[in-house]
Amino acid sequence: MKKYSILLSVERQTDIDEIKPVIIDAGYEIVGETLNGEEALNLVGALAPDIIVTGLVLPGVDGLKIISDATRELPQTKVIVLSSISSDSLIKTAIERGASYYMTTPIDPQVLKERISELVETKPQEGGVRGETRHTLSLDERISKIFISVGIPPHIKGYTYLREGVKIAVSNPSVINSITKKLYPMIGDRYATSASKVERAIRHAIEVAWNRNRIETINAVFGVRAYVNSEKPTNGEFIALVADKMLLEGA
Repeated sequence: MKKYSILLSVERQTDIDEIKPVIIDAGYEIVGETLNGEEALNLVGALAPDIIVTGLVLPGVDGLKIISDATRELPQTKVIVLSSISSDSLIKTAIERGASYYMTTPIDPQVLKERISELVETKPQEGGVRGETRHTLSLDERISKIFISVGIPPHIKGYTYLREGVKIAVSNPSVINSITKKLYPMIGDRYATSASKVERAIRHAIEVAWNRNRIETINAVFGVRAYVNSEKPTNGEFIALVADKMLLEGA
């Protein structure tokens, strides 16, 4: 079995100290670690890691350039941003340049481990030209990009439960008609928690997005004017909207 390689180019030594043991215990190989952006770029070229965990405020070269260069030169490499900055515009820019996740510090290292595990499950596909690699986004990544774009942070429980709910609704659209009796218990079973906790966590995740006043961004993501400022969707409505988008895009 392949041992996935990870490069850490983060903003603080304490970030490395906190996340490194958890990543190693999970069976991943840390092939490099640095607090310097220029050195990070050199390590990316020399090591071609499977995953890069990078900060944004780094000496020499900032994290946005690392994202751009890494995803351009190594399409199979995936990037997770770990930063103290929570600017919506910066999050949007990082995702547009190719980051799979944007996580605001401080974080629970176990959550980072979960995000890494999700990313390594998606493998690149060979393209038609010799030596070319074409990366196809997984359903998880496509859902995650929507959540991050509309302002749902990946470190909260509701993010994980909400994404699982969308995936279930994509595979079984009729479940959206029985969200309380079927969907919440299904998610709860998968994460060893109660249906009521699932419902509350999902509601909180949606409230976080709406409290950020990003209605126009939300409407732009879905391609329609689905909501106005005075509206907030129910859990079922939001899950159905994202699931429908995935199905229309050929999930």
